[in-house]
Amino acid sequence: MKKLVLLTIIFLTTLSFVVNAHSLKSTDLPAKNWQMKNGAVVQGWFMMMKNNQVYLELKNGAVNHYNLSVFSNNDQQFVLNKYNTIKKENELLYSQTNQRLVSVSYTKLFFAALIFMMALYSIYRLYNQQQTSFAFLVTFITVSGFLWGFTNKTLFQTTSITNPLTVDSAFTPFKPNVVTTWDTTNFYVQSHGIPTTHNMMIGITAWQQQVPLPQCYTGNNFWTVPLNPVMAANPIPVSPAHFSRGALAIAVNGIPIFNPYTNTGVDAFLDGQLDNWGGHCGRADDYHYHTAPLHLYGFTASTLPIAYAFDGFAVYGSVEPDGTPMQALDANHGHYGPTNVYHYHGSAAAPYMIANMAGVVTEDTTHQIIPQARAFPVRPSLTPLNGAVITNLTPNTPNGYVLTYTLGGQNYQVAYSWTSNGQYTYNFINPTGTTTSNYNGFTPCAPFVGLSETTNNTSLDIYPNPSLDILNIQYGPTITNNDIVNVSVLSSSGQLVMSHKGFTNTIDTKGLHKGFYFLLIKTNNSSLSKKFVVE
Repeated sequence: MKKLVLLTIIFLTTLSFVVNAHSLKSTDLPAKNWQMKNGAVVQGWFMMMKNNQVYLELKNGAVNHYNLSVFSNNDQQFVLNKYNTIKKENELLYSQTNQRLVSVSYTKLFFAALIFMMALYSIYRLYNQQQTSFAFLVTFITVSGFLWGFTNKTLFQTTSITNPLTVDSAFTPFKPNVVTTWDTTNFYVQSHGIPTTHNMMIGITAWQQQVPLPQCYTGNNFWTVPLNPVMAANPIPVSPAHFSRGALAIAVNGIPIFNPYTNTGVDAFLDGQLDNWGGHCGRADDYHYHTAPLHLYGFTASTLPIAYAFDGFAVYGSVEPDGTPMQALDANHGHYGPTNVYHYHGSAAAPYMIANMAGVVTEDTTHQIIPQARAFPVRPSLTPLNGAVITNLTPNTPNGYVLTYTLGGQNYQVAYSWTSNGQYTYNFINPTGTTTSNYNGFTPCAPFVGLSETTNNTSLDIYPNPSLDILNIQYGPTITNNDIVNVSVLSSSGQLVMSHKGFTNTIDTKGLHKGFYFLLIKTNNSSLSKKFVVE
């Protein structure tokens, strides 16, 4: 009888380890020797494949990517098999809900509890047979097994499944200035990096002498948001030591959001480097935010996200997704909230949006999240201009701006523009003269397909077209004044020229240069656009 009880205890304890133990990480398995066609051998673990780029985690911790074609035929087939397996798993999971996954974890918890109760009964029998020392030892082993194997991963589901249509609804109010696509793994965002709902640079008191240029976050150079985010066992802090390069989130208007600390380790907002909307330009003249873009709630619903972090979790403002006031936040500046789906919240004070990346991300050796889009500089970066205060930024031509700043009580300007073949001209205008610099840069982005004339002419009409001084707007019978969220004018390259919040039925075109423009009307339910000409 004693032997039977002993075998039962050993079996139950071992089974409890199996039920509750952690699963292996990829790096717990032996590294694979990857054969290249040139004869080289690389040791590492397969991470993912996107756009025929194979991402491997090497033994030294670095993440490198290679074109699929450089691998041997056998390893190419190995990658394709892995990719197809992952794709099928994602397609299966895509049809499930977060609640279903949580129920699976509770099923596991039920069986663990059943095994634990059986173990307690066996220990009770040992005590009744006056085998006190032996019962104490078995109790210690059983409890230790559960403490070792049982973690909060069995209580809470660590993987979320995001419906891409839900994500897309957050970007819809800002289309066609953003273009979105997705597959079963990721949600992709394309933009030109120029906001259409507000101006830029005004209010900066610690200027780095960079100015906003449209960037081509298009084609294969897009922003990526995972649709199946996984909670990190050890969240990486958003600090001067981490994510000091590149973006960590994408705002729903297509503007990237960087670490609130600059690459010099200072809080960009407190240092005076940010404009009235929490943004400024980087070394590539790329405009981006450093704080949560809460001002976007002037153009979208309070229950929709204003950004998505690159770990896959949404960012909200002071309201929960169900419309209730924001609940208490955790150390990451987020929580599960009333909808039981993890998300972050933005705030006006530090940490502004994300304190730690709650989800799993890959940070490369240069301290940026990969994969992500990149900006392309056209000129060398300049040094900070102490004492300068930016007072205005206005369109110069359909492809250019004039930035005005004060320094020592005098006005200065930077008038810059670009041509369709990538010639960039910067005129630095000061009280004593003008200095001009010319650069050969990247070819400007083509307008998005979305920037085209609306086919439903009964919803929107404009006249006279061409326009000399005033453009009149006539809305269809299905649109009321209260439906109008924003009226904007964009250049032929998709650059914001002017913007009016709320309803208006006239646009002053006297200050516009000759050429083609787009009138963009954002309503509570849709976006309408019309092309017009200024003569």
